[in-house]
Amino acid sequence: MKTKENSVEKLARIIEEKDRRIAELEKQVKWFLSQLSLSKHKQYGASSEQTDSNQISMFNEVESTADMSQPEPELTEVKTHYRRRTRLTTDKLPEDLPVEVIEHELPEDGRNCSACGSGLHTMGKEIREEIKIIPAKAVVVKHIRHVYGCRNCEAASEHVPIVKADMPEPVIKGGFASPEAVAHIAVQKFMMGSPLYRQEQEWKQNGILLSRQTMANWLLKASNDWLEPLYEKMRLKLLKHSVLHVDETTVQVLKEPGRAAQSKSYMWLYRTSGEAKSQIILYDYQPDRRYIRPREFLRGFSGFIHTDGYEAYHKLPDNIIVVGCLAHLRRKFFDGLKILPKDKRKDSDLLKGVYYCDRLFRYEREFASLTPEERLDNRQRISKALFDEFYNWMEGLGALPSSMLGKAVSYARSQKKYIERYLTDGRLEISNNRAERSIKPFVIGRKNWLFANTPAGARASAVYYSLVVTAIENGFNPFEYLMWVLTQMPNLGKPGYAASAEDLLPDSTVLPERVFIPRSKKEPELYAWEEEE
Repeated sequence: MKTKENSVEKLARIIEEKDRRIAELEKQVKWFLSQLSLSKHKQYGASSEQTDSNQISMFNEVESTADMSQPEPELTEVKTHYRRRTRLTTDKLPEDLPVEVIEHELPEDGRNCSACGSGLHTMGKEIREEIKIIPAKAVVVKHIRHVYGCRNCEAASEHVPIVKADMPEPVIKGGFASPEAVAHIAVQKFMMGSPLYRQEQEWKQNGILLSRQTMANWLLKASNDWLEPLYEKMRLKLLKHSVLHVDETTVQVLKEPGRAAQSKSYMWLYRTSGEAKSQIILYDYQPDRRYIRPREFLRGFSGFIHTDGYEAYHKLPDNIIVVGCLAHLRRKFFDGLKILPKDKRKDSDLLKGVYYCDRLFRYEREFASLTPEERLDNRQRISKALFDEFYNWMEGLGALPSSMLGKAVSYARSQKKYIERYLTDGRLEISNNRAERSIKPFVIGRKNWLFANTPAGARASAVYYSLVVTAIENGFNPFEYLMWVLTQMPNLGKPGYAASAEDLLPDSTVLPERVFIPRSKKEPELYAWEEEE
């Protein structure tokens, strides 16, 4: 009898263990399916994280459609039978483009009236405009320096003074590169994402045999000789600001000493915030992602840095205060929403979490035109209450830790003390999106050139990206700015040239007019990489 009872108990324990194991495996399968669904969405689905603004009425608030920054509308009289046809377009040509006029006239023997035979006269003109694209062309610039001597001294003196005419120093000594050539190659690679092998083919089609090796040498030499010093001055100026944004992304370097070609290296980004009058964006290549990299780069800096939730930033010195990113928290909820069936999204807590974040972001858009002091006051009066409500709501959810909702809530709890810091200073921002937008040109370029060959090449890429993206952010034409810098740096201090490298920085008051891009205040900023999603 006892043996039979022991057998039953043993069988019950086996069944209980198997049930536990089955439940555990079901959880794992569910988790793997959710990750597979999320992976498929990231690979094939839309990358936009926008939500349907109509569904925001689930909160049933007037504020869902209010905008405190807009003035009260004026009453206008509507005229009947008035129709205006408009065409919405972002295409616009500069007003100072050269105009080539082609007249189309009847031949002399065709200018008689077909009815009576009398001569015809011009009674009007029909005009059609076209834009004519002329491909870039190359020319050889031959510098001829005149050397002067004295005929009288040649005949009567043992010493003959020789005077040479001034001639600008070349961007690369002993080479045939011009500032225009180096600037063009750099902009094509680091702004337009065209690798050197593609540029080599383009030159070849125009009958110019310019190897990628030569172009690479030009970029490296110009960076080492002229752009590195300017980069360092920009870094020192960046560290004088009190609010910065930081981010990082991977880059592959094939020939890095002591490391396999498949190893991950990193491109770090440091930039000024929206409160800065002129913007500075710097890239910094490093072989790894350790916290010592931002610590070294930011040596001498004291203030706030906007970051994501990466733990390395929390190991920085106490004089550097980390401000978290609400956009990353929102993404945790949004990623969970992606894998939910559409019929279950409307009433899900994941969607509610997204909308809480959306409301906080909407307040920031309304506060955008305010001074830092006014913005801080509005955040304390309006945003803080909603922020606290958001976190109180999450505390009552009781979500499973392994679920997407549970992971979003766990991330929110761990990042709360960093994210809520934006409420304490009007200069701070609600997210680190500013840094993510600035690192995007590098990410888009990486899709084209894939990797760097050497650490020196990766470092040079960081320098060029810094100047190109900084130029765009400040409303400069990247080609004109780079060409001007590469013309000025070899000739600093000479008559007619910049007195020092400080005159070449983005906030310089002596930048030539041609460097700036003519732009109406109503026109949006448009980067070449913004079309790449």
